[in-house]
Amino acid sequence: MVTTQEATNTTPAARSRRLPMSPLLALATAVFITSLTETLPAGLLPAMSAGLGVGESAAGQTVTIYALGTALTAAPLTAATAAWRRKRLLLTTVVGFAVANGVTAISSDYALTMVARFAAGVAAGLAWALLAGYARRMAPPELEGRAIAVAMAGIPVALSLGVPAGTFLGSALGWRTAFWTMTALTVVLVGWIAASVPDFPGRRRAAGTARQRVLGVPGVGPVLFVTLVYVLAHTVLYAYVAAYLDGLGMGGSTDAVLLVFGAASLLSIAIVGARIHRHLRLLSLASVLLVAVATAVLALLSDSHVLVYAAAALWGLGWGGAPTLLQTAAGQAGAKAGEEAADAAQALLVTLWNVAMAAGGIAGGLLLHRFGASALPWTALALLAPVLAAVITSRRHAFPAR
Repeated sequence: MVTTQEATNTTPAARSRRLPMSPLLALATAVFITSLTETLPAGLLPAMSAGLGVGESAAGQTVTIYALGTALTAAPLTAATAAWRRKRLLLTTVVGFAVANGVTAISSDYALTMVARFAAGVAAGLAWALLAGYARRMAPPELEGRAIAVAMAGIPVALSLGVPAGTFLGSALGWRTAFWTMTALTVVLVGWIAASVPDFPGRRRAAGTARQRVLGVPGVGPVLFVTLVYVLAHTVLYAYVAAYLDGLGMGGSTDAVLLVFGAASLLSIAIVGARIHRHLRLLSLASVLLVAVATAVLALLSDSHVLVYAAAALWGLGWGGAPTLLQTAAGQAGAKAGEEAADAAQALLVTLWNVAMAAGGIAGGLLLHRFGASALPWTALALLAPVLAAVITSRRHAFPAR
């Protein structure tokens, strides 16, 4: 997270009137790796469970432990490394991903795999607290939003191309190949960052008191509530989508369904990036409604494979822009109490996001084990009801009309 004081320390060369695309694309690749490392097991769940000698519910906890690593360490490690040079910290997190994915690729031991996944989550916590602010510092003030959108484009690219490609590689060459490919890509990224990404100083002042104070700022609480429950609803279903599709007789089409979901997510982030400045509230409502309709279709009409693909498209169209919408809403709500409070609000959002992912992985695994895959969309749909209600009622501070 970056404060106003940090922005004023940025050199004029770095804040030229154009977007520095090579450094921003390097950050987008880092976001891509972070997102893909997090979600890749969703498409490889049956193969990973067989390879590690555990059930699919246990294999699904590789998503949970990753999220726990982020949730438990993001805030303290971000504070502990606040004074580090930004490039040094970024390179450290990327190397952490390379090591964690490499260990995952070679491990045949479930416990060791879980340790590696936890370490990857730790690296992700640092990355998420760093990347959006890094992108903002490289752009002129009037282009900061676009810079963040370019960097965050790694999320839908991971969903639209990375997860389906990883699922295909896992099916064709084994799930370990997918993680080896991730490791190789991360090594390349280290060189790219070293060559093209500018360095910036850290900040000396910790934001611990701001994190406590920001909860009293109007609008911050509802945004954090929406984040927690919305991500929980999504993760309950997405973390076990391979098992869900297998139960429908579509196990061989997991990569195709995820490709549809990801392509729609890519379209979603393009729409959100272009319209969020004027239509935050409308886009937030549309996001939740589209995901709710998609889960309702999956719960009620999953006998039709065509409708499953349609639901995947609606799901991606609603979900793809959600990270940008929620980050923007949190930052704007917190900014009423100053830039430090805005940074604190986003730090809390990152923590709650990953708490929700961890809880979704656990809850989804329990539901899958006890009630079967058909319970997953119903649970997600029930969770979306209070999310929609919170967005509708928070029209003044959290999700305001322009």
